[in-house]
Amino acid sequence: MGPRLPVIDETGCLPFEREANLFFNVAAKRYGRGSMILRADLPFGRRAGAFANDTALTAAMSDRLLRHCHVVRISGESYRLKDKKKIGIAPVIKEIYPP
Repeated sequence: MGPRLPVIDETGCLPFEREANLFFNVAAKRYGRGSMILRADLPFGRRAGAFANDTALTAAMSDRLLRHCHVVRISGESYRLKDKKKIGIAPVIKEIYPP
């Protein structure tokens, strides 16, 4: 028995290489059988070669992930920098991936 609800964090921060096939297998096995939670900084529209620089694999992965998904887009200021902002030493961060 696998995990009831796997949570995969920070997908898209670094490109997948060899691990892309492993991740694809996990997603394929859960497809239609169970839920997954993914958290990513990179929007799906900007993931053309995110999985092993393979557009076919990326398309197949996106197809499985997006078919029955609920996308929650969160925006706003960084929670981690709120204390630094209060005392005026927070770095200026521009949105890297605008909507």
